[in-house]
Amino acid sequence: MTTSTSITVINYPGALQSAVFGLQEMLSLANDITESMQHNHRFTCQQLTPEQCTDKVPQKANNSQQIIVVPPSLKDQYYLAPSQNFINWLSKQHQHGVLLSSACAGAFILAKTGVLKQRTVTTHWGLADEFAKHYPDVKLQSDAILINDGDVITAGGVMSWLDLGLELVAQCTHPGIMRQLGKNMVIDTGLREQRYYQSFKPSFEHGDNDIIKVQHFLQSHYPTSINIALLCQQCFLTERTLLRRFVKATGLKPIQYLQKLRVQKACELIENSQLKLEAIALKVGYEDPGAFRKVFIKVIGLSPREFRRRFSG
Repeated sequence: MTTSTSITVINYPGALQSAVFGLQEMLSLANDITESMQHNHRFTCQQLTPEQCTDKVPQKANNSQQIIVVPPSLKDQYYLAPSQNFINWLSKQHQHGVLLSSACAGAFILAKTGVLKQRTVTTHWGLADEFAKHYPDVKLQSDAILINDGDVITAGGVMSWLDLGLELVAQCTHPGIMRQLGKNMVIDTGLREQRYYQSFKPSFEHGDNDIIKVQHFLQSHYPTSINIALLCQQCFLTERTLLRRFVKATGLKPIQYLQKLRVQKACELIENSQLKLEAIALKVGYEDPGAFRKVFIKVIGLSPREFRRRFSG
């Protein structure tokens, strides 16, 4: 008996067209593989604009699963203020058993429906602060490339539509078919995380001038020995007040901020130099290579050596 999956890709204003059309082509390739492997499953794929989405819920065929994909956004900021009729339609689809999925900024659109409340989701790491500000009741885990929560799947980066497509193929058919699809498309199907690719770019636009002074001090003195007392001297605040205001302004404790800053500098040195890892550790403020490795793994999710193998030219 042949089963089928109907996938609707939302082509909203600003949607990444390589994702909109790429998903269609990926699923066509998946159909070729399922046929060659004698797996009785077929994917169908259609595109809809938000204006084409109506309140009418499509009839679900026998043995058929329906999935909606909200792809990444490239330029337009429609994802911040989608039309209410479209949001209502998405909510109704989910109520009728349709699986909702998104990549990158598409998570903002899913969050607008209220479906993501108290769920754990991901979006592009560069949009994490904005997402958290708009949707504080959603548990954001922006380190993750993909989070499958059963009836809702979210993927992180701009190109994470590839990860999402592979996940949908694996879920609807078999992991072996997904792996073969990855081989045919020359896509890495191994586990990975968004934090492998993140850059630490702290904001200096929060309006707290005392904390900005501390940030500037950290930026220029990160390789040296730094403690809270030294930071307090830069802004003439008590330790308790500094900690409270620093977390409010940056979202991080000073030690977490310093670790991320040092690891970012280390990543740049690993990618752009042939220095030994022990020398890099020393350059960014770690006399103990073991401590450096431990912090690096905590922040990036890879060891310094694994990071060099993956990203160094």
